[in-house]
Amino acid sequence: MVEFICPIVMLMLTVAFGAAFVRVVIGPTLPDRVVALDMAATIVVALILTHCVESNSYYYIPAAISIALLSFVGTVALALYIRRGGPS
Repeated sequence: MVEFICPIVMLMLTVAFGAAFVRVVIGPTLPDRVVALDMAATIVVALILTHCVESNSYYYIPAAISIALLSFVGTVALALYIRRGGPS
């Protein structure tokens, strides 16, 4: 069952990543771009974890955790920048 579901999930995540990337590039405001960038990072983590499940190898889980933590810190930092008067 995993052999059938994982490629479908990866395809759906890739399409979602494309939509998030488009929003990062043409986002009308900085907060839109920050949210889209956070969503893109979350999708990358989901892609990595789906690959781990598909290949039955858990070698990349620390990389996924690192990307998730860096994404969280970056989003918080950008939110503080916007709140303190950065361009909106």
